[in-house]
Amino acid sequence: MNQYEYDIGENDPSRVGFDFKGFLYKILNFWKFIVLSILAALAIAYFVNDRKENIYRLDSLITIDNDQNPFFTANTSISFNWGGVSGKVGNIITEIKTRSHNELVIDSLKFYKQYLEEGKYHFKDLYKGSPFEVKTLDSKPQVLNKNIGLRFLDEDTFELFVDFETDKVQCQIYKTKEKLLISVNETSFSKTFRLGQTINLPFFNGVVTKKQNVTIAPNSLFYLKYLNFDTVVNQYKTAINIEPDSKDATSVLRLSLVGKNKAKIVDFLNATSAILRKTELARKNLYATNTIKFIDSSLSNVNDDIKDVTAKMNNFRKENKVFDIEVEMLQVSEQLKNYEQNRLVEESKLSYLNSLENYLNQKTDYTKIAAPTSVGIEEVNILTSVSQITALAIERQEIEYSTQEGSVIFEELDRRINAEKRVLLETIEVTKRTIGSQINFMNKEIGRLESKLLNLPKNQQEYLKIRRSLDISTEAYDIYQAKRGEAAIVKAANISDITVIDEAKDIGDAPIGPNKSLNYMLALILGVFLPILSVLVLYLVDNTIHTREEVERLSSIPVLGLLGKSKYANNLIVYDKPKSAIAEAFRSIRSSLKFIYGKQMSEERGKTLMVTSSVSGEGKTFTSINMATVYALSGKKTILLGLDLRKPKIFGDFNISNDTGIVNYLIDNEELSNVIYSTHIENLDFLPSGPIPPNPSELLMSDRLHQAIEQLRKDYDMIILDTPPLGLVTDALELSSYADATIFMIRLDYTKKGMLQLINSKYKAGEIKNLSFVLNFYKHKARYGYGYGYGYGYGLYGNSYHEKEEQSILAKVKNFVRKL
Repeated sequence: MNQYEYDIGENDPSRVGFDFKGFLYKILNFWKFIVLSILAALAIAYFVNDRKENIYRLDSLITIDNDQNPFFTANTSISFNWGGVSGKVGNIITEIKTRSHNELVIDSLKFYKQYLEEGKYHFKDLYKGSPFEVKTLDSKPQVLNKNIGLRFLDEDTFELFVDFETDKVQCQIYKTKEKLLISVNETSFSKTFRLGQTINLPFFNGVVTKKQNVTIAPNSLFYLKYLNFDTVVNQYKTAINIEPDSKDATSVLRLSLVGKNKAKIVDFLNATSAILRKTELARKNLYATNTIKFIDSSLSNVNDDIKDVTAKMNNFRKENKVFDIEVEMLQVSEQLKNYEQNRLVEESKLSYLNSLENYLNQKTDYTKIAAPTSVGIEEVNILTSVSQITALAIERQEIEYSTQEGSVIFEELDRRINAEKRVLLETIEVTKRTIGSQINFMNKEIGRLESKLLNLPKNQQEYLKIRRSLDISTEAYDIYQAKRGEAAIVKAANISDITVIDEAKDIGDAPIGPNKSLNYMLALILGVFLPILSVLVLYLVDNTIHTREEVERLSSIPVLGLLGKSKYANNLIVYDKPKSAIAEAFRSIRSSLKFIYGKQMSEERGKTLMVTSSVSGEGKTFTSINMATVYALSGKKTILLGLDLRKPKIFGDFNISNDTGIVNYLIDNEELSNVIYSTHIENLDFLPSGPIPPNPSELLMSDRLHQAIEQLRKDYDMIILDTPPLGLVTDALELSSYADATIFMIRLDYTKKGMLQLINSKYKAGEIKNLSFVLNFYKHKARYGYGYGYGYGYGLYGNSYHEKEEQSILAKVKNFVRKL
C-alpha cells in the first residue's frame, strides 16, 4: 500500500453517527424558510387574537355558618342539629352543582333567551345592553337555536323575520320545558309588527317593547335567539366552580364562573347565592313548618269541639233556670276537669306517638315529621331521635340530584337513618306504656269523682259536665295557640346559614383570555420549531452528499480538488475562460496529480488519467474535457479518449463527428491513426467513441484496446480516459487497469451516500488504485451558512486574479440578499 492507498474500514457510512454540525448548517441554509414560517405563525396568532372574544372570570364569596335560632330554648325544641358546619359545607358544594338548583337560577334569569347583534366576526351577546325587551309567553312554544331578526323601522314598528331550512322546527314551551316539532308554512318568514303588540306565531310568542329613555335608530338590526333550557342548565352546571377560599377558612366558599359577558356572570353568581340562601332557609324552616301544619290541624279539631260545647251550653241555659251548686260539688267538678284535661293531654301524646310509629313503619320520606313538643312530649330521647332522623332525611334529599341511586353515600345515610329509627321505635314503645299507665290512673280518679256527682240532680250534673268540656276545650285551644305562636316565632326568627361576604361585581377586571402574549409566544415557538423539525426530517431522509466534510467522514479516500458550479454553456471553461476561478481549480487538480504520479512523471511513456463517477450527471465528461485542456495548455501532448461507448457526449464540444471512433478501431474497421482527430486547442487530440456498439463491455476487454493504450502512451504525454459511470456498469472497472490515476467525481447535493460504500469496497479490494475524489458543484461556507464560489474561495484577494463572470440583474440581487 503506497501513501495514496488508505484503510477505509473506519469510515464505513453505516457506522457514522448524527452530524450535528451539518444539521446546523442545513438549518442556517433554510433561514428564509424559518423567517417566513415565523411570520406566518405570528400572522395566524394575530388573526386568532383578533377574532376571539374576550373571556372573563368573576367570583363571589359566601360563608356557611351554624346560626342557632335566638328564640330556641329547651322548651321549644322545634329546631334540630344539622351535623355541624363541615357537613353543611359539603352539602352546599354538592347542591350548587345539582341540576335542580341550576334550573331555578336559569329560570329566574331567563338565560335561555339571548339578545344578539352582528359583530365583525361573530354575534355579540347584548344581554342587558339591548335597547329592547321581549316578554316571552312561557306557556306557548318558542323556536330553538334560530336567529329571529328584528329590524326597527321607526319608533313604533319593526320587521320580524327568520329563515328556516326545513318545514318543521323544534320548539320548547318554557313553562313545562316540553319540546315539540312545529310545522312552518314558509321557509322565509317576514312580517311587520308594532311595539307592545302581542305576537302569536307558531314559532314565536311574545311582546316586544322598547326600554325607557332609549332611542333606536331606524333600520337598526338585532336578533333574538332561544336556547334549549336543558342545554343551558347543563352548560352552567358544568361551568360554575365552588371551592373553599383557603385551608384555614373551610366554611368560606368562593364561587367563580368564566364567560364572555361580565354582566351575565355577575347576575348568575349573585342569583346562585340568593336562591341558595332561600332554599337553605326553607329547608331549615321545614321542621317548624311541619309542626305548624300539625298544630293547625289540631286547632281545627279543638275549635270544632269548642263550637259544639258552646252550643250545648247555650241550649242548656235556655232550657233550664240558673241555679246554685254547692261549693263542695264545684270543687269536685274542678278536680274532675283537671283529671280530664290531663287525660286529654296524655291521649294527644299517645295519638301522636301512634301516628309517628305508623309513619316510621310505612313511609320512607322522613322530612315531614312534626315536632314532638307540639303535643307536650318532652322525652329527650324522642326529641333527639326525631331531630336526627329529619336532618339525615333532608341531607339525603339534597344529594339525590347529584348522586346515583345505589351509591355508597346513600347506603351510609340509610344505615344511619335505620339505626336512629330503631332506637326511636323502642323509645316510643316504652313511652306509650308509661302514658297508658297514667291514663288508666286518671280514668280511675275520674270514675271516683264522677260517682260523687251522682247525688246531684241530673240537670246540675249535665251543667257541670258541659262546663267541664267547655273549659277543657278552651284551655286546649289556648295551649295549641301558644304552641303555634311559639313555632311561628321560631320560623320567623330563623335566618339562613349562608351569608354573602362579597357579591360578584364587575370592577373592570382585565380578561383572562385569549392570552395574546401566550399566543404570540406559542406562534413564535411553533414558527421556529416546525420548520426545524421539517429540516430534521428532510435531513434524516436525505441520503445525498452535501459537504466536503461528509465525504471525509464517510471515506478515507483523499479529496483531490473542488469544482464550483459552471455557469457557462460551453464545457471548455479552461480554454475559453482561462482566468476564471474554475479554470484555476482544474490547474490545482493538475498540480495535485503530480504527487500521485510521483516518479512516473520522469518516465518517457505517457501517463493515463481515468475520470469516472457513480452515475451520469455528476460532471465526469466536464472534468475529462477540462483536465485534457489544462494539460494541453501546459505544453503536454494530450489525447482525450471517449470510452463511454454507451452514451457518448464529448464530440459535440469539439465540433467533431462521432461517426467513426475507437469502436471502429476495436472492431478492426479502421486504423488507430484514422480515428484520432486534432482539435482547435494546441497539443490536444481527441479520440471519439464512435457508433454505439451492441457489446461495449466485450470491446473494452479486447486486446486491441490494450494495444491502442500502449501505442498512445508512446505518442502522448497524457491520456485522459472518459469512462462510463462506475455505479451503473462494469466498463469503468475494466478500464481501471489502464489508469495510472483515477478521479472519482462526486457532485454535491446529487451523489448518494450509498455510492461511497460501493467505491470504498472496490478500493479496499484493490480493484481501483490511486483513487481520488473531485467534488463538483462545491459551495464554500461563508458566515455560518453557505456561500457560493469555486475551489477553496479566494475572497477579495482572488478577485484581482480571476476573471469576473457576467451576472444578470436577478443574480446580482440574489447575491446581495445572500450577503445580508
